Amino acid sequence: MKEHKPKIICFLCKWCTSAGADLAGTSRLRYPPAILPIRVMCSSRIDPAFIIKAFLNGADGVFIGGCHPGDCHYQEGNYHTRRRFAILKKVFDALGLESKRLKLSWISASEGVKFARVSNEYTEKIKSFGENPTKSNVFL
Repeated sequence: MKEHKPKIICFLCKWCTSAGADLAGTSRLRYPPAILPIRVMCSSRIDPAFIIKAFLNGADGVFIGGCHPGDCHYQEGNYHTRRRFAILKKVFDALGLESKRLKLSWISASEGVKFARVSNEYTEKIKSFGENPTKSNVFL
């Protein structure tokens, strides 16, 4: 049987987590090709509908990365993200989606090692869950 290769959509804050991912790359740290990054200005700009749509369109996992609380370039953006993420997990459970496939992590621009570690750990976790049972194969 062929090994499942997950697709993980990553919404990354431009100022911190995306820069951390760039640092991981330039430092030649390995992280899986399953990671599909989408750069956003702030983690608070991610509409929950984007995350639900990603799952329904075939993503096996969604990873949100933002600045550490208190370090947001837009002052309180990551506090909004934290609250929205907690609600989103409850919405996923209510809709019968697997909230365990969601991940939120605070990674700064200087934490390339942390980005690589979190990406590798999350990919292995998603692999253990198997393929997304709700996917419709529309876009991915």
